[in-house]
Amino acid sequence: MESSRMSGWQDGSRVMGPSRDSLKASVLLLLQEKFEVTNLNMKSGMSLKIKGKIHENVDRITINLGQGKDKLNLHFNPRFNESSIVCNSCDGGHWGQEQRDSHMCFSPGAEVKFTVAFRDNEFKVTLPDGHTVTFPNRLGHNHLHYLGMDGLHVTSFKLE
Repeated sequence: MESSRMSGWQDGSRVMGPSRDSLKASVLLLLQEKFEVTNLNMKSGMSLKIKGKIHENVDRITINLGQGKDKLNLHFNPRFNESSIVCNSCDGGHWGQEQRDSHMCFSPGAEVKFTVAFRDNEFKVTLPDGHTVTFPNRLGHNHLHYLGMDGLHVTSFKLE
């Protein structure tokens, strides 16, 4: 079989992974459903910019930042059915005290842009209309590895 007919990334005659088409399909599926990054490398002083479209039939979206799924420094959770933005932290599966903000400037189906600024002692989430939600860095980490998002079709994200 010629190497050009082999599926997978190619380096000479070696197959090195999935084909570009299957990788693109996987990424597109991932962008439409849950979105996870487990090697984020976000350090204090950096910002994360997220653009996307909120799914039509959701009652909430979620943006999680931390060390992993069960150790979240920031759980950002706008809840449309409650007209409230809930922020929290989770340490080993144990949730902290919820912090709520009633400034809901977006809804299901909306195109949105969020910026999450990470500082040693806090997170500042800038909403699409410029309003800022501040949440303390309760767990105190200065280096985050995990990003998880749900309820949002992510079109781009950028770590600066």
